[in-house]
Amino acid sequence: MHTKRVHSFSFYSMPKAKVSDILGIINKIAPPALAENWDNVGLQVGDPTHEVVRMMVALDPGPQAVDAALESSCQLLLTHHPLIFKPLKRISTNDGTGRVIHRAISGGLSIIAAHTNYDTVSDGVNDLLAAALGITGCKPLKTVKSEELLKLAVFVPVTHQEQLMKVLLPFSGMPGNYAECSFRVSGQGTFRPLDGAAPFIGSVGQLESVEELRFEIVVKKSELQAALKALHKAHPYEEPAYDIIPLLNEGVCEGIGRVGTLENPVVLKSFAATVKERLGLTSLRIVGDTGQLISRVALCGGSGASLLRDAVREGADLFLTGDIKYHDARESQDLGIALLDAGHFATERLMIQGLSARLEKEFAKRKLDVEVLRCSAELDPFDVI
Repeated sequence: MHTKRVHSFSFYSMPKAKVSDILGIINKIAPPALAENWDNVGLQVGDPTHEVVRMMVALDPGPQAVDAALESSCQLLLTHHPLIFKPLKRISTNDGTGRVIHRAISGGLSIIAAHTNYDTVSDGVNDLLAAALGITGCKPLKTVKSEELLKLAVFVPVTHQEQLMKVLLPFSGMPGNYAECSFRVSGQGTFRPLDGAAPFIGSVGQLESVEELRFEIVVKKSELQAALKALHKAHPYEEPAYDIIPLLNEGVCEGIGRVGTLENPVVLKSFAATVKERLGLTSLRIVGDTGQLISRVALCGGSGASLLRDAVREGADLFLTGDIKYHDARESQDLGIALLDAGHFATERLMIQGLSARLEKEFAKRKLDVEVLRCSAELDPFDVI
């Protein structure tokens, strides 16, 4: 068996989705702007207009995942690692990438990648890894981007304030553990409709004075256009008056890696045993005194050795990642921080479960008829003997 079927919807009760629809949802979950400059995320292969009734989520766009997706009659494969990193000079079945592209196109399978954007975003790979290992109070190990915020102030007659609030409050984007934050103040608005106008209140050529509210919310810049579209649809005026004000306030800070704390400090040897069990490992590599007490832990799924000094600056007792090299280990000894190499595969494959569950919720919310399968055909390329 290559896959485990986990959820399905009635094929008669919900509308079909296109590849472009699902790409849009993925871009909301993991905005492409968060990806590293060297990365290649988004649609790798396929037709954006093709319908999707079944899709699969996998770690790698390799032969195992592609074959499993096609054998399960999937129209879309979503992977963490991109199929195409650099521009191709040729597509030939003489090389691995060419064979995968040829197989996917021949089978009508589109491929989408969500890589460093899903590593960086909140609730992505690194938060999934931290949660699996019981690391709490996490923040990015290295901040790469702070969300840009704007203030949207709208003037609306008091008779329509509730109607406008209903559509705009979901866009309110204040940082922290609060939602639907707004401010209202009353005043008098004046206007004189000119020839050609079709005013909701008043008459052409006459100055009008109306009791209005100034309704303010803070919105994410990325969601401004959607908020304005909702505003125009709900506002009674032909030409709504509103202000868009840039803010110096910082929104949610996104970054690579995570650093947090264990609820109960444990010695390195015990924590390593927990990592092995929870990530399903038969072995891992340790640098440091196995009797050392571990409380503050930094981590990065995949290859994160470049963040070693960031982990030290954040006061971490331990840095957990994959693909540790000999000189990384020597550097960690010099810096006085323990290392756990849990492998690239094991520290990132949690994205299959995490991203699948998120997509199922999004599809249900939008009433899209798409079945999501988790790929179980992939194996870690490394064996330990």
